[in-house]
Amino acid sequence: MLLLEVYVIESDGGKINQMELKNKTIFVTGAAGFIGSNLVRELLETQSPINIIGIDNLNDYYDVSIKEWRLEEIEKTANEHRESMWTFIKGSIADRETIDKIFKNYCPDIVVNLAAQAGVRYSITNPDVYIEANLIGFYNILEACRHSYDNGAKGVEHLVYASSSSVYGTNKKVPYSTDDKVDNPVSLYAATKKSNELMAHAYSKLYNIPSTGLRFFTVYGPAGRPDMAYFGFTNKLLKGETIQIFNYGNCKRDFTYVDDIVEGVKRVMQAPPEKKNGEDGLPIPPYKVYNIGNNQPENLLDFVTILQEELIRAEVLPADYDFESHKELVAMQPGDVPVTYADTSALEHDFGFKPNTSLREGLRRFAEWYKEFYLN
Repeated sequence: MLLLEVYVIESDGGKINQMELKNKTIFVTGAAGFIGSNLVRELLETQSPINIIGIDNLNDYYDVSIKEWRLEEIEKTANEHRESMWTFIKGSIADRETIDKIFKNYCPDIVVNLAAQAGVRYSITNPDVYIEANLIGFYNILEACRHSYDNGAKGVEHLVYASSSSVYGTNKKVPYSTDDKVDNPVSLYAATKKSNELMAHAYSKLYNIPSTGLRFFTVYGPAGRPDMAYFGFTNKLLKGETIQIFNYGNCKRDFTYVDDIVEGVKRVMQAPPEKKNGEDGLPIPPYKVYNIGNNQPENLLDFVTILQEELIRAEVLPADYDFESHKELVAMQPGDVPVTYADTSALEHDFGFKPNTSLREGLRRFAEWYKEFYLN
């Protein structure tokens, strides 16, 4: 007989069942990625003893040394928590054989799919890799979850996967709510993320796989992705190059600090949607989608001002740096949207949690990390 360790927490929205993560086996894809690596470290630090298997293909979409540094940080954390197990596998989720072998050997209780080819603009020039990682890769994960129940096995208790705020496209209504229609993506990247939600819903319905999609809003922080604006701007300013600010600065982004994202993921992992049948006796899909954003969009020009102040404070740039001569206001790029703004009320209601790291605090931590990583 299967015994699930479950406890109840109080949230602003009442009581929801929470599953204990300790002693669970967790499979994290994209484990050397920005969110994935931070999640692994957080789980080791707060949920030990725990067994974590991570996979990443360590591709060169951006500087691999950052991914290697993240893995080194995970190793340090794992060494401080010897009661836990950390296993890293270099491989691609698009390789069906690799995924099937991991599920067979480790029998994960919870799967967190954070592996994806990221980037809106890159999807316009390199569409193939998005189909491979975001569609075929996710299909392989879903199939492995489906077959985890074969022969009466306990199988996967919860599949959590990364979606994106990009699914909202050019929706005019803000803040973006998970109740809004998201049928008009403006990039292939956004289309693959919407496809992930649809595929997960189908598998939840057909095979009763509890799944939760998380629409992340503009994640930033130390050791983030160099293709993100705050990181790319810093690199260019340091080289004396000009930074381009799109839509003439009239863009707003719901910048969300990585620690807040990770806390949201951790809480969601513990609360799989309930399995139950409808009046027809068939499963009601155990399926949920949440926004995780700061619920506070910032104007790009204000963001650049705070970034430059924090780069000076951290001594990444000199106090007399001439920012005005290194800024260029340009038109909107294909695939971009003018505003992202998360309605996080469902997350608050179900988990009593709302991201709350201020942009200045987050960019300060990034600037301090940047100096340590690149300049010391």
